[in-house]
Amino acid sequence: MFGPTGGLGMNPSMDDMNLIQQAQRHQLVVSNLGEEIDLEIGPGDDDAAFANNSLIGGPPRDPSTGEHDETKHMVLVSDLPGEDQDMSKGQPVKRKKKVVKRWREEWADTYKWAYVDMKDGTARIFCSICREYGRKHRRNPYGNEGSRNMQMSALEEHNNSLLHKEALRLQTASKEKIVVDKPIYVKTLMSKSAGSIVEGALKRDPNEIEFVQSVQESVHALERVIAKNSHYVNIMERLLEPERMIVFRVPWIDDRGETHVNRGFRVQFNQALGPCRGGIRFHPSMNLSIAKFLGFQQTLKNALSPYKLGGASGGSDFDPKGKSDNEIMRFCQSFMNEMYRYMGPDKDLPSEEVGVGTREMGYLFGQYRRLAGQFQGSFTGPRIYWAASSLRTEASGYGVVYFARLMLADMNKEIKGLRCVVSGCGKIAMHVVEKLIACGAHPVTVSDSKGYLVDDDGFDYMKLAFLRDIKSQQRSLRDYSKTYARAKYFDELKPWNERCDVAFPCASQNEVDQADAINLVNAGCRLLVEGSNMPCTAEAVDVFRKASVLIAPAIAAGAGGVAAGEIEVLRESNSMQWSAEDFESRLQEALKQTYEKALKAANDFGYQKESPEALLHGATIAAFLNIAQAMTDQGCV
Repeated sequence: MFGPTGGLGMNPSMDDMNLIQQAQRHQLVVSNLGEEIDLEIGPGDDDAAFANNSLIGGPPRDPSTGEHDETKHMVLVSDLPGEDQDMSKGQPVKRKKKVVKRWREEWADTYKWAYVDMKDGTARIFCSICREYGRKHRRNPYGNEGSRNMQMSALEEHNNSLLHKEALRLQTASKEKIVVDKPIYVKTLMSKSAGSIVEGALKRDPNEIEFVQSVQESVHALERVIAKNSHYVNIMERLLEPERMIVFRVPWIDDRGETHVNRGFRVQFNQALGPCRGGIRFHPSMNLSIAKFLGFQQTLKNALSPYKLGGASGGSDFDPKGKSDNEIMRFCQSFMNEMYRYMGPDKDLPSEEVGVGTREMGYLFGQYRRLAGQFQGSFTGPRIYWAASSLRTEASGYGVVYFARLMLADMNKEIKGLRCVVSGCGKIAMHVVEKLIACGAHPVTVSDSKGYLVDDDGFDYMKLAFLRDIKSQQRSLRDYSKTYARAKYFDELKPWNERCDVAFPCASQNEVDQADAINLVNAGCRLLVEGSNMPCTAEAVDVFRKASVLIAPAIAAGAGGVAAGEIEVLRESNSMQWSAEDFESRLQEALKQTYEKALKAANDFGYQKESPEALLHGATIAAFLNIAQAMTDQGCV
């Protein structure tokens, strides 16, 4: 990892040990940030008197020539040619001044951008992103001043420079997740063909953890399909490359008049079956990997539904929490200024997701209508309130419970009286709890990012209304236990160790890990219905499979939102007025068709209905076969 350190312009009489020690001063290694490492910096532009006195000899070298690896976070000092070494030895160097700084632990975050290299015969500290050096990328960021305050002032000036900020922002997505820090759990695949698909995805997108995980799960479910027809290997490889990925900046102004910039995403994954449908997520963790994984999952979900739709997803790393209505409106308008040209009823219509509710969808549609100059093609979400329709917002959560009832009916059981644990406290989670109460079940938990709330007496409509008031006021779930004394709130924990019959993970991806899965099995869980996309890690799925816990995958159980969106579009296009009962009846029928289609595909490829893998694999198989047929018919496009 360390670069060679020969050719230093030192006194020839200096012994080898001093030479090595001097060279090591120019190696700043990220893994050793806790240590204090001496860094000697020679004269620079800050001190004109010493501009021609080199600390390290050798010819000048421009760091922007592409010789540095993009992923370096350490100092590299390059070799110097032998003849240059001789020249440097023959020319005594006046070392009038040296400045030794300490690489301190508290500076670690500040210095992650830095590496040291030669520039005009002087050791410089460069920005590893934009390859420029110095204060505002023109002068040495450490400064040659002796005062520590002056050093830090220069560093802050560098880090606050617009050039550096923009460079850092553009590189954040690829730098924030390193595969080595978060290894991908790779399952053993039966066939070389299936393995080659996963290997190809890992090679193309090694840092996209969530996307590679979703690819691996799908390929694992499709092994028997691929084994029967090698043509599907090529189809799957094409499917895994999105048709269109749109990444753009979203500048906006807050209420104080300050300018901010976020990054926007829209991944239109596949349109072989029809125009794209998919959610928009506003969350600080949003990045291209998550956008791709959500788009891929949405493509499978839409293909499994009774409707002819393609899949897409997107959003921004914007955090709507704590923002005023006007700030959110300005952000949504700026977001749509770029997205509107890719939107339309025959192109792509977005829907609600994490951080995006009816307020955000209304602002987005308002700006789309203004820019597109037409009212046609309203987004799935806002217009239902203007047209006095119903159940669109509830559809995703209700559909999860309907799907659980279908599974239990095949087991000659009903959901009434069953103890259920639910994670999350957003739109889907709250509507899952609401429908569980209506069905006579016993939901006992909800959770947020800080912990989880358990009420052993179970939630009822009055308690649910209180929970919604708490969340609408952005208060902690802990406040619930102040009113209902028997309820308990647990900090920094998840609800998966609570005794239950059915689990409904409705918070986020990978919220159920291997330890959580073991806790659920020990707690008596025999059915897990996914309300959020990919809530279980690959290790957790293996635990459930070995314990014969049935899993309803999100691409099947979450089809309620897809169905409701298309029912709404159909209602609008025909100017029809449906009652809530009609809407719910159509929603249940769509979920039933999805369930039967997944079971049939599983049975066709040898998975018995009682197998824990039946629905998990059957849903993916049925969805993939639909897409594969359309892609084959349409040729290589």
